[in-house]
Amino acid sequence: MKVSGNGQAKILTPDEMRLLFTDGFTTQRDRALFGICLYTGCRVSEALGLQTTDFKGETLTFRKSTTKGKLKTRVVDIQPGLAALLADYHPKPGAMFPGMRGVTQRLTRYAADKILRDAAKRVGLLGVSTHSFRRTALNQMSSAGIPLRHIQEISGHNDLGTLQRYLEVTPEQRRKAVSVIGF
Repeated sequence: MKVSGNGQAKILTPDEMRLLFTDGFTTQRDRALFGICLYTGCRVSEALGLQTTDFKGETLTFRKSTTKGKLKTRVVDIQPGLAALLADYHPKPGAMFPGMRGVTQRLTRYAADKILRDAAKRVGLLGVSTHSFRRTALNQMSSAGIPLRHIQEISGHNDLGTLQRYLEVTPEQRRKAVSVIGF
């Protein structure tokens, strides 16, 4: 739901995320779905492909069959913010986000996009897309000084160049970077 329909997904501010999760999403399922996208930096299709058995203790496993390019399985730690969202969602064994009975086994990307569009409209946000959660997560990690190699491992990007296209550099970050130069 990018404003122009092209370009990069909007990076959400903390206030926008709070608004979406408190007033935008109307079900625990929707909060869990987009919480997984935010707190793990995964693609919405990866979250939709999860099984309830992919959650083990404090980790979440994205199997290679659900990842883009189907290259490798990755394990991501479940941090407290995500654990809180998941604690309120209780799907039956099987698909983590089941679709309509008899129509689809899993919630579709189209349905997830519609859920997000409706939530964003409800709270008056423009330019939000399902990819906004992934881009927001990756930018938050980068802004916090997490090494790119660690972010790459979490996001599942094979190429650092691809990962770097997700990342935005703020004017403040540029100023801070040049301020360390000198003798």
